[in-house]
Amino acid sequence: MKTAFRHTLFAILGILAFSLLLNGCGKPKAEGPPPSGPPEVGIMVIKNERVVLNTELPGRTAPQMIAEVRPQVGGIIKKRLFSEGSDVKAGQLLYQIDPASYEAALASAMAVQARAEANLVATRLRADRYLELVKTRAVSQQDNDDTQAALKLAEADLAASKASVDAARINLAYTKVTAPISGRIGRSTVTDGALVTASQPAALATIQQLSSVYVDVTQSSAEMLRLKQNLASGMMKSAGSKETRVKLLLEDGSAYPLPGTLKFSEVTVDQSTGSITLRAVFPNPKQTLLPGMFVRAILEEGVNENAILVPQRGVTRNPAGKAMVMLVGSEEKVEPRPVNVVRTIGDNWLVSDGLKVGDRVILEGIQRARPGTPVKTVPFGSKPVTVPGAAAQPATVKK
Repeated sequence: MKTAFRHTLFAILGILAFSLLLNGCGKPKAEGPPPSGPPEVGIMVIKNERVVLNTELPGRTAPQMIAEVRPQVGGIIKKRLFSEGSDVKAGQLLYQIDPASYEAALASAMAVQARAEANLVATRLRADRYLELVKTRAVSQQDNDDTQAALKLAEADLAASKASVDAARINLAYTKVTAPISGRIGRSTVTDGALVTASQPAALATIQQLSSVYVDVTQSSAEMLRLKQNLASGMMKSAGSKETRVKLLLEDGSAYPLPGTLKFSEVTVDQSTGSITLRAVFPNPKQTLLPGMFVRAILEEGVNENAILVPQRGVTRNPAGKAMVMLVGSEEKVEPRPVNVVRTIGDNWLVSDGLKVGDRVILEGIQRARPGTPVKTVPFGSKPVTVPGAAAQPATVKK
């Protein structure tokens, strides 16, 4: 009984499986997506452009004029006669040193001068008489010679006494410490009652002229040679003005509103850094620029009338590090080409060799631009280049 039931069950299962197999073989296969055309790539057609080449160099500001105030005579500071941080004029009185000892020295020197003048009068009269008497042999020639020598000695004593008076008067004037230049004066290192000495190493104060400031920047000697070679080869032309214009970026990245001019460059190269110092002058009417500030100077090197610029997104590197671009050739196929890039200008590379006017550089869709494969070109930025067969995914907003 059980054996018959099993045979019947197996027969039914076999019939069902055979029916399913027949149904599957008779069903038509689903057709795949229609074959797509060549992938689209966004291109840019190369053309010449006029480009002003600039160089950005780091530097620091320095005052155009600076003077450290030091005493030229010693003594006690009786009075400080300026406000720290104020503007002073050349010749303005800054400190008063006690003049008592120097007044006494001047009076003593003047007394010595008066005595020398009186002695000179008596000696000159005697010399004049002896000069007449020696002619009649009333006095000996030796006495006359001694008298004439005494006259010269009296004249020398008077000259020395006058020099002493002048020195004493100068020292007395030095008790009034004045400003050597006009500018803004900093803090005072001494107070009333301090003892100072002549030509001491520590300055009493420092005056800086800030109406115009220097900006000292450094440029490598290699960059200087490259600039000269580009000018000599004709790749770049001089800006044309006699004085190179310079722009300035402050520490916070903002632009300084007033332009400066490049004054000179060093004639020697710093052996430790291999750089050359360049100095520019900037007007500073509002005293925005303070000495010691870190800035970045933008120097105009020259003009390239036939520059070729390629966006950085269109330039790649091969395993050897050589710059490469992908082009669309005459047969609408992708062609790799090595190029020489010189420098960046904004978001672009300046290309010196490897491209010519009319070349079509691929900027978008490079991941599908296999060398030798045909592509369909569209202007870069005209419309988004989509991947064939890719379904758009809805955006997900995270809350």
